[in-house]
Amino acid sequence: MSLSDIDRDLLQRCLSNGPRAWEAFVDRFLGLVVHVINHTTQSRSIKTSPQDREDLAAEVMLTIVSDDFAVLRRFRGDSSLATYLTVVARRVVVRELLKRKANSASLSGAIDHADPRRNPTISEERIDDRDEVEQLLRSLHGPEADVIRMYHLEGKSYREISSSVGMPENSIGPTLSRAREKMRQAGTE
Repeated sequence: MSLSDIDRDLLQRCLSNGPRAWEAFVDRFLGLVVHVINHTTQSRSIKTSPQDREDLAAEVMLTIVSDDFAVLRRFRGDSSLATYLTVVARRVVVRELLKRKANSASLSGAIDHADPRRNPTISEERIDDRDEVEQLLRSLHGPEADVIRMYHLEGKSYREISSSVGMPENSIGPTLSRAREKMRQAGTE
């Protein structure tokens, strides 16, 4: 999908600091930003309060307006503006969540720090203990072992793993889930 005329006009108005352009931009895209926040936090099993969501939305909007709309100026129009803003918002939200986690902030004390070995609903959690991963790798072979090694030890994205092992990108998550299940089963034996 390409850039619509409405979004092209709105983008130009924002970049030229047109009257009420920013208010129109916020009205048009705030719902999208909130959706990205909700989806990103839910997929990472992070519970957020309304205040946390407002803070994250404000951080996304601040990123968009910073340096005289530098983020919008970098938009090349190769996709819809909504698609571009989804990527921007997700990156900002993930960065902020990681920053908060690193600073031991708990998002109002509500981050679920559940152990992925005991909670099968956490599907996107990286296993932090290198020894656990290496133990799991000893019981795996072939592409499954490669996927685990690249994701947990090398920190590669699904796309990077897919390119490296020749596995469809949408098969990476299920492969990781099966491997985590094997690790949970091995831990209970």
